[in-house]
Amino acid sequence: MPRVALSADAVQPSGIRRVMEAAWATGKPFVGMHVGEPSFRPAAHVLEAAGEAYARGLTQYSANAGIPELRAALVDKVARVNGIEAGADQVVVTAGGAEALLLAYATILDAGDEVLIPDPGWPNYAMAMTMLDCVAVPYRLAPEHAFVPQVEALEALVTERTRAILVNSPSNPLGTVLDAQTLEALVRFAERHDIWLISDECYDELTYGVPHVSPAVFDTAGVVISVFSFSKTYAMTGVRVGYLVGPRALAAAAGKLQEPVVSCVNTPAQHAAVAALTGPQDHVEQMRAAYERRRDLAMDALDRLGIPYVRPEGAFYLWVDVRALCGDTPVDEWALRLLEEQAVAVGPGQTFGASGEGWVRLSLAADEADVLAGIAGIGRMRGAGR
Repeated sequence: MPRVALSADAVQPSGIRRVMEAAWATGKPFVGMHVGEPSFRPAAHVLEAAGEAYARGLTQYSANAGIPELRAALVDKVARVNGIEAGADQVVVTAGGAEALLLAYATILDAGDEVLIPDPGWPNYAMAMTMLDCVAVPYRLAPEHAFVPQVEALEALVTERTRAILVNSPSNPLGTVLDAQTLEALVRFAERHDIWLISDECYDELTYGVPHVSPAVFDTAGVVISVFSFSKTYAMTGVRVGYLVGPRALAAAAGKLQEPVVSCVNTPAQHAAVAALTGPQDHVEQMRAAYERRRDLAMDALDRLGIPYVRPEGAFYLWVDVRALCGDTPVDEWALRLLEEQAVAVGPGQTFGASGEGWVRLSLAADEADVLAGIAGIGRMRGAGR
């Protein structure tokens, strides 16, 4: 057959998917701490709104950028939660946060352009850029700097092909939350170099004792593209609704590019998203409190085992240092051994970037019993990698 595109062939599969497929292949029960899939159902009023939309026959195409009711509700949300003043014409509804990122890339990047991405960071950042024949340039988030990006180090990475920097707070996989001073410095960095700052804020309403700050509140030159999702905040991962907020010209271009990708987001799902935003928010707080409790239980269990980790202040992940458990075994191989010997599936750190070697990501989206069982299984792997 004719060859596939070189860019498609160059996309590296996610190490998380490798673990997931290996777990499914066993045909046996396993503790799943590998994916960020909330253990909760959406609130009842959200499900009812989707069902009502289907019952009323609201299944036609919508505008590329989303139904007016949802865009208006999102304008209210980003003002109330994120401090971002925007008009409806600056909002584009997307098929999840992943498509919002893809649209942002497609709108601002040409083949060969470079984007600075966090390392460790969500592997899909680089995967989508490779699809577009662009170049992901990792910037290291180092333990010695509390995993906070250092502007001085970023300066050395900028070239004539640099078009954007991607910032993720709260972080997947680290759980770190960047403070206002750091975010303002990153916005000024982007302004100084006349590049975009893409802000992935998928976990903006899941923080623990610290505020979430959106970089766009510091934007004075129209350089910030903010990306959000309903997946985590409202437990709507499979519903696939996200959105981006940016300067008007950027949003107009992104809305245009939505046409050849998905045309528009599933219309009943958009009505469900309206209900999620405008209905009671107690379900959001209940989930946030549950994740915080799971975090505390997990940290206590790891402390008892003497296994180091990064204390998360947001999202629902734990970044765990398993170098003493892996020995000289690469962490992706060790993760498969963990699955085979303890029936525990985790995200191998190497899939989040080169600096993730020797670390694993544990998802606290699993229920409490699985979180504790998974950590107990990790504890039984002492010496397994030697």
